[in-house]
Amino acid sequence: MHAHAHGPASTSKLLRVALFLTVAYIGVTVIAGIKAHSLALLSEAGHNVSDFLALLLSWVAVYLGTRPPTATKTFGYHRAGVLAAFVNALSLVVVAIYIFLEAAHRMVNPVGVHARTMMIVAAAGVAMNGIIALMLRGSSHDVNVRSAFIHMLGDTLSTASVIVGGWIILLTGKTWIDPALSFGIGALILWSSFGIVRETLNILLEGTPKGVSMHLLADAMKQVDGVRDVHDLHVWSIGSEMHALSCHIAIADIPPSASEAILRDVKERLAMQFRIHHTTIQFEHENCEIAHGCVMPVGVEEAHHHHGH
Repeated sequence: MHAHAHGPASTSKLLRVALFLTVAYIGVTVIAGIKAHSLALLSEAGHNVSDFLALLLSWVAVYLGTRPPTATKTFGYHRAGVLAAFVNALSLVVVAIYIFLEAAHRMVNPVGVHARTMMIVAAAGVAMNGIIALMLRGSSHDVNVRSAFIHMLGDTLSTASVIVGGWIILLTGKTWIDPALSFGIGALILWSSFGIVRETLNILLEGTPKGVSMHLLADAMKQVDGVRDVHDLHVWSIGSEMHALSCHIAIADIPPSASEAILRDVKERLAMQFRIHHTTIQFEHENCEIAHGCVMPVGVEEAHHHHGH
C-alpha cells in the first residue's frame, strides 16, 4: 500500500484540473447547442454535466480515501470511492434515458441545425476530453477514478461522432442525423455505465472480488504445510484496491510457536498470489461438525475438552 502513497495527492490535482476544464466546456456547449439548435450538442452538454458530477464525486472520494481510520470508521473511508462510482454510473443511466426521449421527439419534429457551429464546438470537446482521459489513464486501476476515465473516453468518442454528423449534415442537409447521433451517444453512455454499476454493486454487496477464485484460494491455503482443512472462507473488497479475507483453518494440536509459522506462510501466500493483505484467520484443532457455518455442539462431557483451547 505504501507504494501508492504519492498517488492520492497527484490524482486529486488531476481531478481538480479536469473539473475546471469540464465546467468551461459545459458553458460553451450549452450556448453553442442553443444557438445551433443541435440536440447532439445539448446531449453532449448533458453528458458533460454528468462527467462533472463524476469528477467531483471522484475528487471527494479521493480526499476521503486519504483520511485515516477512526473509532467509528475502522477501515477508513475506502468505500467512499466505490459509492461515488456507483452513484455516478446511475446518474449516467438517467442522462441516457433523457437523451433517448429527446432524440425520439426530434425524429418526429425535425429542427434545422447549424452544422458548422456543431463541428467547431465538438472539435474543442474532443481535444479537452481527450486530454482529461489521458490525464486520468494512469490512475485508472481505482474503480472510482476509472469510472471518471471511462466517462471522459466515452465523451471523446461521442464528441468525435458529432463532428462527423455535422459534416454529413453540411453535405446532405439531413437534419435527422442530429437526433440519430444523440441515440448513439445515449447508447454509449449506457454501455459505459453498466460495467461500473456491476463492479461497484459487487463491492458494496461484499461479493467475491473480481478475478478471485474461491476454489483456487482454498487450494492455495491447503498447500501450506500443517494446514489440514480450510472452511468458513469469506473474501470481499473494502475498496476497489483493498481486499479482505476471513476463514477457519484446521491444524494439528501443536504449540503456538509452530502454529505461528503456519499463519505466516498462509499470509505470505495470500499476499503474493492473490494480493490479499487484510486477513482474519482462526485456527482450530478439531473438525467442525458443520463446516459451512462452523457450529460445534458442545456436550457436557466434552465441555472440559473445549475449555482446553
